[in-house]
Amino acid sequence: MQRVEAVLKRRPEAALHDDAPAIARWESGTRVVSSHGNGTRLLTDMPTELGGSGGQVTPGWLVRAGLASCLATRIAMGAAASGFELTTLEVSASSRSDARGLFGMLEATGAPVGAGPRDVQVIVRIAAAGVSPERLRILIEESDRCSPVSAALRVVVPIALRIDVDGPG
Repeated sequence: MQRVEAVLKRRPEAALHDDAPAIARWESGTRVVSSHGNGTRLLTDMPTELGGSGGQVTPGWLVRAGLASCLATRIAMGAAASGFELTTLEVSASSRSDARGLFGMLEATGAPVGAGPRDVQVIVRIAAAGVSPERLRILIEESDRCSPVSAALRVVVPIALRIDVDGPG
């Protein structure tokens, strides 16, 4: 990590890169298979009350899993860079959503119900022998600030939507 950081300090332009795309293909009902170029495949489906089988995780859960795992990774990286060894690290990400947004429903005021989470909670359990609770809090706060998924959820990121329609309508 130190070598990469030193290179990026000398050549900041080397830091900018395209992230691996996620390709999602509908299978049936609300079941979707997402794939990575390295061959990894993830299945998602909706709960039974929303028309799915309930047998797979939901796309929203993948967002929470991404948030939790990205922050845990960044905390572990920060601890290693600081020279201390973690004995416990667990990150839990939860949220509260309004299913009406998924269906494009409106509030009584006529405003659209938001389809995304209304709020997100992240809980970090951490321990490291000989490291003060204050130092661990600082590590977590710095890591959260530098976590790409945390940043993507905290700041509005423009999304360019391109539509390709196959075949005759």
